[in-house]
Amino acid sequence: MTLLRLAWRNLLRQKRRTGLLSLVVIYVTVAVLFMFGFLDGYGESLVEAYGAYVEAPVEVARRAYWEDPDPSQGFSALPALAHPLVQAATPRLAFYALLRSPYRLEGGVVLGVDPEGEKALSRVPYKVAEGRWLSAPGEVVLGAKLAERLDVRLGERLVVEASALKGPQALGLAVVGILRAGVSNVDYGGVYVHLEDARALTGALATHLALKVPRGREAQVAAELNALLPEDLLAKGVWDLMGPIRADYEGSRLFYIPLLLLFMLLAAVAVVSTTYVSVRERLREFAVVESLGLTPWGLAGLVALEAALASLVGLALGLLLGYGLLAYTSTHNVFGPLMRLSMELLPESGLSEALYTAVRPVYAFYAGAVVVFSGLLALLFPGRLVLGLSLPRYLKGE
Repeated sequence: MTLLRLAWRNLLRQKRRTGLLSLVVIYVTVAVLFMFGFLDGYGESLVEAYGAYVEAPVEVARRAYWEDPDPSQGFSALPALAHPLVQAATPRLAFYALLRSPYRLEGGVVLGVDPEGEKALSRVPYKVAEGRWLSAPGEVVLGAKLAERLDVRLGERLVVEASALKGPQALGLAVVGILRAGVSNVDYGGVYVHLEDARALTGALATHLALKVPRGREAQVAAELNALLPEDLLAKGVWDLMGPIRADYEGSRLFYIPLLLLFMLLAAVAVVSTTYVSVRERLREFAVVESLGLTPWGLAGLVALEAALASLVGLALGLLLGYGLLAYTSTHNVFGPLMRLSMELLPESGLSEALYTAVRPVYAFYAGAVVVFSGLLALLFPGRLVLGLSLPRYLKGE
């Protein structure tokens, strides 16, 4: 306790230097908290977008379909599923088609859905900005950006052409709804038709079953279903349905986490370098303290404690500022303009125009590494100065 009081007194005697040291740690702490909150929030927004808009929390399909996503690899009969965590289930039929308006031609993936079943599972039916959701065969709902590219409006007809086992098929469908979901895959490429029309175009029953399960339990439910399903069927959770965007997100984490550790280490080096200068200026003072009975290792511990305390003060203030910033950005969509630009550049990425940071207590533990680094480095470098201190030389004032 005496060593702690002495270290604290020394910090108070050098308020300006202590303030500068703490300022470095404050900056690093805020940066670490914000980066982890941003990365986790980005991941959560991806899971939210894919689970509620692009795909589903869990999907079940034939293994052959996962390897070759063609309607011919779909179900011959819908499987019966029994799991206590499955809150809703609806068949879907996904297929590639040509979309012909009176003015433009585009290719895209069309999703045949059961209109009522989709309402129980997806948020897409509730994002119709113009017109209405599907209610009967002969209708199509389009993403807003896709409708703009096709130059098609409500009430106009869109021809959907697809290949089927019995040859090319085409249907003229009335555009009854325009979607603005704020999710790139939906707004820039969403095409939703009645399941009966999809079956007429492809000759298939369904390509997969979409399941709604509690948030955070997707992987668990998929694994438990796979233990019960026949060998030719496979369930996948939303994380496995994200495809390349998952690899991109995991790559970002693998890149930024070591970078943040290096950032914290450099901050600790900045603290220790200032401590080193301070120790050199106070060698005579340390000699006096040692002559009064404090051991050389006690002096080294005092130096390390001073660096750790200065870092701890900066950490405490940084945590207040960092969590305050995360609390604000977790409820306000400050990244909206950036995400909208990203959606335009990567329309098939599944990005959402809403991105909120995550707030987790464990971030404080990560940021606390800078205090540990500062104490250890101070013990290794400035601490060595006092371990090799020559008492006669400094006590005589040489």
